[in-house]
Amino acid sequence: MKAIRRFTVRPVLPDPLQPLSDLARNLRWSWHTETRELFQAVDPVAGGTAECDPVRLLGAVSAGRLAELARDEQFLSRLTEAAADLREYLDGPRWYQEQHAQGDGLPAAIAYFSPEFGVTAALPQYSGGLGILAGDHLKAASDLGVPLVGVGLLYRHGYFRQSLSRDGWQQERYPVLDPNELPLTLVREADGTPSQVVLDLPGGRSLHAQIWQAQVGRVPLLMLDSDVEDNAPGEREVTDRLYGGGSEHRLLQEILLGIGGVRAVRTYCRLTGHPDPEVFHTNEGHAGFLGLERIRELSGTGLDFDSAVESVRAGTVFTTHTPVPAGIDRFDRELVARHFGDDGELPGVAVDRILHLGMETYADGDPGVFNMAVMGLRLAQRANGVSTLHGAVSREMFAGLWPGFDAPEVPITSVTNGVHAPTWVAPEVYRLRTESGGTPGRWDAAAEIPDRQIWELRRTLREQLVTEVRQRLHASWLTRGAQAAELGWIDGVLDPGVLTIGFARRVPSYKRLTLMLRDRDRLRGLLLHPERPIQIVVAGKAHPADDSGKRLVQELVRFADDPRVRHRIVFLPDYGMAMAQKLYPGCDVWLNNPLRPLEACGTSGMKAALNGCLNLSVLDGWWDEWFEPDFGWAIPTADGSALDEERRDDLEAGALYELIEDRVAPRFYDQGEEGLPGRWIEMVRSTLGTLGPKVLADRMVREYVERLYTPAARAGRSLDAAAARELAGWKARVRAAWPRVAVDHVEAVTPTEAGGSAELGSTLALRVRITLGSLDPDDVEVQAVAGRVDSADAISDAQVFPLKPAGGQDLEGRWLYEGPLALDRTGPYGYTVRVLPAHRLLATGAEMGLVAQPTEATGEGAGVLMR
Repeated sequence: MKAIRRFTVRPVLPDPLQPLSDLARNLRWSWHTETRELFQAVDPVAGGTAECDPVRLLGAVSAGRLAELARDEQFLSRLTEAAADLREYLDGPRWYQEQHAQGDGLPAAIAYFSPEFGVTAALPQYSGGLGILAGDHLKAASDLGVPLVGVGLLYRHGYFRQSLSRDGWQQERYPVLDPNELPLTLVREADGTPSQVVLDLPGGRSLHAQIWQAQVGRVPLLMLDSDVEDNAPGEREVTDRLYGGGSEHRLLQEILLGIGGVRAVRTYCRLTGHPDPEVFHTNEGHAGFLGLERIRELSGTGLDFDSAVESVRAGTVFTTHTPVPAGIDRFDRELVARHFGDDGELPGVAVDRILHLGMETYADGDPGVFNMAVMGLRLAQRANGVSTLHGAVSREMFAGLWPGFDAPEVPITSVTNGVHAPTWVAPEVYRLRTESGGTPGRWDAAAEIPDRQIWELRRTLREQLVTEVRQRLHASWLTRGAQAAELGWIDGVLDPGVLTIGFARRVPSYKRLTLMLRDRDRLRGLLLHPERPIQIVVAGKAHPADDSGKRLVQELVRFADDPRVRHRIVFLPDYGMAMAQKLYPGCDVWLNNPLRPLEACGTSGMKAALNGCLNLSVLDGWWDEWFEPDFGWAIPTADGSALDEERRDDLEAGALYELIEDRVAPRFYDQGEEGLPGRWIEMVRSTLGTLGPKVLADRMVREYVERLYTPAARAGRSLDAAAARELAGWKARVRAAWPRVAVDHVEAVTPTEAGGSAELGSTLALRVRITLGSLDPDDVEVQAVAGRVDSADAISDAQVFPLKPAGGQDLEGRWLYEGPLALDRTGPYGYTVRVLPAHRLLATGAEMGLVAQPTEATGEGAGVLMR
């Protein structure tokens, strides 16, 4: 019989075991080894599984076992120690508090919004890298003491679980998640009733959501859940699945995340006394509507729309994670319009003002869509990509929002992602570093580890991976319909002594899951090499609606099913955090071969590196930034050429095979008299000691605090209501007057030599006449921009030289500006002059996207040839 209703019966812990409840409810256990080992001792069988959840474990353990533990003095001593350690972790001062004590003007709190969070396998609210990055961001913020509040949605079905059919086709299932069985607590009002946020929908409908809280160390993570009785059936399903449903369904999710998320933060702060956030961080465009809710809040204080926009922008940080326009959420303009205004959210605010925030006003933009990333950039004074290369790609991609500026000057910076070491470093690696004198902050201790210990560690981790792979492969084949009697071959899958390559990630086409299959005979030769074989472990999920991605999975699976090679290459379904935590440490080489430059960052290789796994990757994302031959190998690419995709893939696959055959495998198997591959071990040591500190999430979060959060907090404080009105009014005045701003004449008072040359180290004295119309010199900045020029006179590697007013207006109403231009480089050199808006409250001169430059007929020639 099937139950008509489901509920959870919670265990009653004996008094001596009460601290177990607090330890289970704080997700710090997911990265704190001692606490995990404590729960493993509660039930050595269930507690030892990779996806162990202490909340579920305590709900399943017998009363007899609990009574036994309550009398176990050794266990109680460990429990007391773990509880005290957690209290010290939660209450003691950390890096942020030390910085705050120095008066650095740090924000009182930061709200961090993301559509997904990968904190632990026990809370499956993530699909891939974006969510894992968000989870690592929260954990690192907790370790550093950063007062972050995470905001997301609680998906009752999470992301899908993946299995395979007999013929290798991806199949999806969506298990129901009961929040009462997860490490979550319902946020309640003082009278005990569940707190709710309510959104207005078209047609007089409402969307209600309750707020669940996960405690991620010191960081609260608020998750909105629409599966409440106050909602109609359609509204209850808004938070059913991560990245599921049609366009309107996704729009409602993002309205709930952004607008409802701000209301959830306000509710949480009201109930707990937590400081209100001074900075709002939008992790990708999905949460961009949070800016609209903050505009609504400010409008209620008497600020007009434009002034409220300026105030919101000052305290907002926007992070883009996509390197391609196709990866951005774009909604039909009319669909968005229906959900706002007097018949939806933000009544009293003109819908056209809202729509303009997401309008693609640049060349080739579609006026019929609402672009979430465009809105995110317009409502954030500070924006960043997630690697140095991705920052450059983002500046190119969004340059149309700042017309008149070259891509390098587009105000999008970069903060390279990092990964949370305590989550991803295998306990064996951590212990070896610690035993060698290292601490979590001292990665250089790897230099002191003897070669044999490093090699034995790599062997141990490889053996663990082999065991894990065989168990998962056996379970997968049973799901595919095989009988246990025909699976004896799995006991011989993989060899702990063979060079092991890992490849695991989402399966969009640009990540090229099947690049390794371009020449199958050559791959088989590598797998079955008599002296230097390789073995490959592959995992990955295609989006449920992506049949092309599913075909790639099936192609890989069918190759791996071949009896000739199935002991050397495997595909593991249902890739997730629990699998990844075994996979990264157990591989010797981590493979990444995307189409460059379409990998924004690629943090899986970082996690592998923290465990001494070497990277074999295209120079994309973070690897483009930090690659050195000591850390691994760079796969040559054919990007930038006129080759078609098929030819490009053939060339890059050939380069991959050649690297493995000629350089990677020989180095692994080149073992000296003591049976140790000295050059390989030295690469592992360099990866641990030199690359390790760079890829840490605490480095990333410190950069966010210092370069983005603190400046945003200061800007927000400086933009009170009066300043916001001043800035909005000034911008309106400048925009109206700008068509009449012009550079009328440019001359170099100190002439160049005959032939248009000048000596290195000499100086040009520039005189420029500017028409400002109704603007004053205080409204603008006049600059000379100089640098090397190409054959088309385009300036590169530019330097900016400010020019200063020299007297008042002439008889024709023009303003004279002067200044020196130092010639400090040889070769073809050129300069130009431009006028930018200038105001003390602007973050950059490019912020408004306005610039006036000389026409071809203005003044003297702008080119100078240096020798």
